[in-house]
Amino acid sequence: MSLPAQGFLCTLEAACFVDEHELLALPLSLGRLSYSLPSPLLFFHHDCRMAALWPLPLLISGSLWACLAMNLPEPHNGPLLVGFNTSHVSPSADLPSSLRVFSLDYHHVQAPFEIVLWIMLASLAKLGFHWSGRVPAVVPESCVLIMVGLLVGGVIYGVRHSAPPTLSADAFFLFLLPPIVLDAGYFLPGRLFFENLGTILWYAVLGTLWNVLGIGLSLYGVCLLAPSSLGDISLLHCLLFGSLIAAVDPVAVLSVFQEMHVNEQLHILVFGESLLNDAVTVVLYKLFESFLRMSSVTGLDVLVGGCRVVVVGLGGLFVGLFFGLVTALTSRFTSRAQVIAPLFVFLYSYLSYLTSEMLHFSGIMAIVTCAVTMKQYVEANVSEHSNTSIQYFLKMWSSVSETLIFIFLGVSTIQDIHMWSWPFVCSTLLLCLVWRTTGVLLLTAVVNKLRRNAVTFRDQFIIAYGGLRGAICFSLVFLIDDFPKKRLFITTTIVVILFTVFVQGMTIKPLVELLDVKKKKRALPTVSEEIHSRLLDHLLSGIEDVVGYWGQHYWKDRFEQFNRKYLRRVLIGEHHQARSSILRVYQELERREQRGEEEAPPVVDPRPSSRPLLPEEMDSIRRILSRNLQNFNNKQTPAYSRHTLHQNVITDRMRKPLHRHLSLPLRCTYNTNTQCPQREDGEFSKSYRGRARLSRSHTGKEEYW
Repeated sequence: MSLPAQGFLCTLEAACFVDEHELLALPLSLGRLSYSLPSPLLFFHHDCRMAALWPLPLLISGSLWACLAMNLPEPHNGPLLVGFNTSHVSPSADLPSSLRVFSLDYHHVQAPFEIVLWIMLASLAKLGFHWSGRVPAVVPESCVLIMVGLLVGGVIYGVRHSAPPTLSADAFFLFLLPPIVLDAGYFLPGRLFFENLGTILWYAVLGTLWNVLGIGLSLYGVCLLAPSSLGDISLLHCLLFGSLIAAVDPVAVLSVFQEMHVNEQLHILVFGESLLNDAVTVVLYKLFESFLRMSSVTGLDVLVGGCRVVVVGLGGLFVGLFFGLVTALTSRFTSRAQVIAPLFVFLYSYLSYLTSEMLHFSGIMAIVTCAVTMKQYVEANVSEHSNTSIQYFLKMWSSVSETLIFIFLGVSTIQDIHMWSWPFVCSTLLLCLVWRTTGVLLLTAVVNKLRRNAVTFRDQFIIAYGGLRGAICFSLVFLIDDFPKKRLFITTTIVVILFTVFVQGMTIKPLVELLDVKKKKRALPTVSEEIHSRLLDHLLSGIEDVVGYWGQHYWKDRFEQFNRKYLRRVLIGEHHQARSSILRVYQELERREQRGEEEAPPVVDPRPSSRPLLPEEMDSIRRILSRNLQNFNNKQTPAYSRHTLHQNVITDRMRKPLHRHLSLPLRCTYNTNTQCPQREDGEFSKSYRGRARLSRSHTGKEEYW
């Protein structure tokens, strides 16, 4: 046996008499030994490094089993490569000299194995939350997932005596955030979003600037008041921290507001503001980060930075619009390969996000625009099975990403890098609440003068109180360049996230019930309601056109005309275009019902249950309905205008009574005590009809059948 192999067996023998702390250091000693092991023994060495992480009996048994199955050759001077044939290594060195019955190679599957374990842990935590009885009614899902992450992070820290793995910024922004934003953009209620777009932009742009500048300047004042502990924090550092701490996280907002079922207007204002707020905060963060890396900042640099903010937002908008139209055009030609049709939706959307990030545009703005642009054309081009696949995969993908984010928020909180400062942490918590509340109140006071449906004070309170922080600011704070107070920024960010998610997230639902905030309508709209809604849109558009006012209905009608005349003809196949607008409305409502966005509550009929009708009663009802229909068809109503009105006498002569069955209740209301004379067949007598007609002409209170 060679000398390195003897040393290896001695290492295994020594492992049998060490405690758990020395056992955790065993993989390090095995790693140092690997440089002197021959190639076949190196293959076994990978097995043993994984086995050292498992209980001690498994390590000993697996190691001894592998030692007995191996023939240890002498070392060679060639490179130690496993699984590859090179000119330096003989073919016999690629494979063990004897057959092994059992082997373990964890490093071969380490990355996917650990990813699957994390996803499994997150999914089981989410499943346990929904089966935990009354817990979902009291505690939001995000709070439970963060607590699970804290527990897992504490266990890892206790076993390894080192910090658990953290969620890197690249993993968050490139892999976990895009599915959530894509799902939010694809299922965005377009009508509500565009009707409130001005208010959403008002909150997202001006409100974010208000919060960033207010929090940053106020924190700089706090640092000046405590020069001994916070004197080394500059103004740009405070503005940089204010830009990331002002980011309202759409993941946290969605997870909380979806459980409360608030009215549609309030939900779209909060969610739309949080969605576009992230794009603004990320741009401002990168702007202040560039200022920090400059030796000096001039007024021209500030002006260029403002132009850059506009260019980044518009650049993401146009990139998303381009990829959305390309996705719609591609889906037109997928009729012969419907299996891969959903794949283009995911690929083009993700490509729009990556392209915007590559060009330093807003990736969030790009993927939201891409999803909103392609939705109506993709749904018309692909089959119902493909639509269902797209919807369920997006929901599953975003749910897994959201769960992983909250789990890692809890895990990453257990760190050794915390720095505490009572003035800075408490001031940040207070300033976040104060500046957001004042911003919402001031901006709403201005925007209510321009809105037909004013935002009520109760809704304003929920908007201000619902500014939850989450993974956006947590990921951005780790990207800050190293400086003495970076650990203080990290600690303060974690405290703000935990406070907003736990305290505000757990109390916002009772506050909604206490303030009696209007809830949304749970039932899906019927075809008749949707048609009447569109009829009112066309009517308002015509009124705006007549009076010469170019409002939202006017521009909406112009876009619909352009869409119907050009875009739908190019982007939707001829065999998929519905000939009737009513048919398109029905198809849209049917897809919405299949998607199950809103579950209608069971309709309870308040009337008492009645007995089933007898056959003779059914025949009588059919006869009466047939007679009434014939009278209605024979009725001739003369045409008239405001200049030529028909006489009431002619109308009275032509009016014929409608018959009703005896089993139906009689509705007769008049001012006198006269009873309703009625024959056995349910018809009114001629004398009573004359009196009722005369009485109705004078009082206007008669209602009869």
